[in-house]
Amino acid sequence: MQKAKFILSKSKLLEQYNKVKDAADIVSYSSKTNQEVTKLLGKETGCMFSVHLVNELKHVSDKSRVIFLAQAWNQDEIKSLTDDGIRFFAVDNLPDLDELTKFLGNNNVKVKLLLRMKLKEYTIRTERYFVFGMDSEIINKKVKELRNNKNIERLGIHFHRKTQNIGEWNLKQELSNIIEEDVWGLLDFVNIGGGLPSVYANTNEDVIKTIFDKIKEFRDWLKENNIQMIIEPGRFIAAPAVKLITYIKGIYENNITVNASVYNTDLDALIVPVKLVVEGELPKGEGKPYVIKGITPCSMDMFRYRVYLKEPKVGDKLVFLNAGAYNFASDFCDLEKLKIEVVE
Repeated sequence: MQKAKFILSKSKLLEQYNKVKDAADIVSYSSKTNQEVTKLLGKETGCMFSVHLVNELKHVSDKSRVIFLAQAWNQDEIKSLTDDGIRFFAVDNLPDLDELTKFLGNNNVKVKLLLRMKLKEYTIRTERYFVFGMDSEIINKKVKELRNNKNIERLGIHFHRKTQNIGEWNLKQELSNIIEEDVWGLLDFVNIGGGLPSVYANTNEDVIKTIFDKIKEFRDWLKENNIQMIIEPGRFIAAPAVKLITYIKGIYENNITVNASVYNTDLDALIVPVKLVVEGELPKGEGKPYVIKGITPCSMDMFRYRVYLKEPKVGDKLVFLNAGAYNFASDFCDLEKLKIEVVE
């Protein structure tokens, strides 16, 4: 039996990237979503890369294309980043902002800066998720102060809601209510973060067009104030470009065991959770319903709870679609990290 693997389609990747490119002034791919995608986009496009940790920088050859999102940094770390050629930063709290302004005051370095703002999350349980960013009152005040800083060439605000954001896209209305009128004239950028959903078995695909309509409305409104809109998609670009190829190792009753695990292919299924579409799966009522489980003894190691298939057999290939986002692995049961094969 062949080993499980990922297949990354370059043409599908560029198709997804171009959809977002047409919807924004600047695209900054969220590098943490899939680093193999980072490498390909670096070669094939001119997009920016949103990077959260220094460890990730090895995947970006041109550091001038990095937007680095600070988190508990110090003077030495800022110097190292600027020495590396990075000039675009986002900060989400006052101590990190103070570190940056202190550094700029002591060094002849000019930067672009985004201040990350909290937006109310209507559809999450806040005891599970940390909400990054500063309150709008602080943002309004700091934009006015920083606009006169000679070392800050361009200034903007940043916000980011959760991944697979389906319902919170009334950006024009929401932002106009919390950003003071005179602040809009001081901004060069608004970064609306990521959250663009991809299509999974438990996603309403029809909503995606509505989201793009809302983004266009917001972008057109920003243009009236000569403000560029940045978007940071990760999942929307990466997920559809990758297939997960597995093979059926065993079948009993209505249970299929494949030769992979969510723990080394799709931890997203446990964390978000999203459920990958199976290539060729049938509508409800056609075929027979099966559970598709991973190879480990964990009861949560399940790709799909119910998927309709016609006469699957041991040894058959089972392909999961939209598998390119957050397909990071763990060392649970000493599982091996799967190979990624790039195809045209």
